[in-house]
Amino acid sequence: MRLRNLIPGIALLLLSGCTGIPKGVEPVGGFQLERYLGRWYEIARLDHSFERGLIKVTAEYSLREDGGVRVVNRGYDPQKNIWKQVEGRAYFVAGPDVGRLKVSFFGPFYGGYNILELDQKDYGYALVAGPTRSYLWILAREPRLDKAVVRRLTDRAAQMGFPVDELIFVEHTTDNAKGQ
Repeated sequence: MRLRNLIPGIALLLLSGCTGIPKGVEPVGGFQLERYLGRWYEIARLDHSFERGLIKVTAEYSLREDGGVRVVNRGYDPQKNIWKQVEGRAYFVAGPDVGRLKVSFFGPFYGGYNILELDQKDYGYALVAGPTRSYLWILAREPRLDKAVVRRLTDRAAQMGFPVDELIFVEHTTDNAKGQ
């Protein structure tokens, strides 16, 4: 685990946008944290330094004793043949039924975690933004997501002004990445 390699990028994200939400977008309502908890696979993301080059990226959410959310992000670096992992904490910004949280991986600094689209029926996929349009993720409960759903989510993100032509689609199939 090379946490010190992830800290500068995470700190930059958190300091640059704080707990904001991109202008003109709204988080989902009717959010149910207990249904959101568990493992999510990163299907696509906009590039940023703290995940650059990683494959098999997952996020694991669980309850903290203080009522917050424990966040464990993990990914495999095939160039260095190592897993990278970072743990953080998240708390609601606008109430427990709104998909808007603040997340911290580095001391007292928080960044926005904004759920813009969510499969309300099964909680099978989510479209998540950071504090600005430079941060976007498509997450799913499985390592693959139906192409029609991915297309709908990317079209929706494009309508909201995100640079979806810059999305990186995350590999989850490599056999040399043991340990997950």
